[in-house]
Amino acid sequence: MPVKIKQVQRRSPAQKAGIAAGETLCAINGNRIVDVLDYRFYMTEERLDVEVEDIAGKRRHVAVRKGEYDDLGLEFDTYLMDRQHTCKNKCVFCFVDQMPPNMRDTLYVKDDDSRMSFLFGNYITLTNLTDEDIDRIIKMHISPINVSVHTTNPALRVQLMKNPAAASSLRYLKRLAEHAIKINTQLVLCPGVNDGPELERSIRDLAALYPALESIACVPVGVTKFRDGLYPLRPYTPEEANAVIDTIHRYSDRYLEQHGDRIAYPSDEFFLLAGRPIPQEAYYGGFDQLENGVGLLALLRQEFADALEEARPSDKARRVTVATGAAVGPFLQGIIDTARPRYPNLDCRVQVIRNEYFGETITVAGLITATDLIAQLRGRDLGEEVLITSAMLRHEQDRFLDDYTVEQVEQALGVRVTVVDNDGWELLGSLLGEDVFGPEQGGNN
Repeated sequence: MPVKIKQVQRRSPAQKAGIAAGETLCAINGNRIVDVLDYRFYMTEERLDVEVEDIAGKRRHVAVRKGEYDDLGLEFDTYLMDRQHTCKNKCVFCFVDQMPPNMRDTLYVKDDDSRMSFLFGNYITLTNLTDEDIDRIIKMHISPINVSVHTTNPALRVQLMKNPAAASSLRYLKRLAEHAIKINTQLVLCPGVNDGPELERSIRDLAALYPALESIACVPVGVTKFRDGLYPLRPYTPEEANAVIDTIHRYSDRYLEQHGDRIAYPSDEFFLLAGRPIPQEAYYGGFDQLENGVGLLALLRQEFADALEEARPSDKARRVTVATGAAVGPFLQGIIDTARPRYPNLDCRVQVIRNEYFGETITVAGLITATDLIAQLRGRDLGEEVLITSAMLRHEQDRFLDDYTVEQVEQALGVRVTVVDNDGWELLGSLLGEDVFGPEQGGNN
């Protein structure tokens, strides 16, 4: 349906052409506009015929001239210009179903919106899409598309996702690949369910779509303590995690030889669970799945090493605490310890935070809450500052999962809390508390 214009930006092409707030955007160059993808795709031309409807229901055509790819200048009630598409699946491993009660409402929204995949890299299952939606993706060449596949066995996919459309929607992968739409996929693996022979099948089927299929991320299921009445699942054991890695490598080593690309990758969490070293940076190729936790630690380690080489020495005394999850704690301490020879006056201790909020089976840093931070750090000698990863905060970087702000944690602990991105250069600078990459200001050797 047509979309109402909430506001017209000042001095924008739309305002100069006489388009007004309150009017309804109907079409651009004869193409019906129903959401943000239509709007962004069709407004890129330099000459536009914009069809609008005023509040009285009268339609008119407005000629607009602008620079190619310049924004037309229209704003709408919502970013997507219509409602967000939510998930119709009932996946047995869904993390939202394992959330504790009384958290903010947005945390219980199950997203499955192809537009969010294109705009923000979110993963979709394809079960919400129609043939017409796929036609539009192909026409607009929306690429890459990130897809949660989980298994390529149609019957097992229905069993895992509790949605009959989970089987038939697999056909869209082939259609997208045939039209050179780049695809990144993920498999959330559950012990004894979609690993073993089923994992082998999924890797083979997806790799057959190469080169349109760019990557397969294999991620272990997250299991919280809030699973009463849900499908029986458990975390991976170290032995099972090793078996998953071995299975993936049997194929990825072959693909590396054939294509120069591994295609399939275990997530960092699998390596940590298995007690195996994180591979070197070269293992991950183009780092296609960083947002899925594939190669994040290898990249952080390499960036930190590069930063150490470029940083100038400092004799500044500094004592800080880094708070992180149980899975990554030893690895992170190992990275930080490499700075000691160059910065002997740096005293940094990595403090592992047990996840009491979701349960101790959750060991990743991104799911640590302020409640656990405060409970486990309060009363300790934390030094001058506590460093935490930005993954602990929501997208706006202002609140933890349990709705506390960074400022509230600082007040509770009585020490400054600094949020650090997953970036080796930023980590080193934050550890040292000074700019060691800029021109020397004196006082340093």
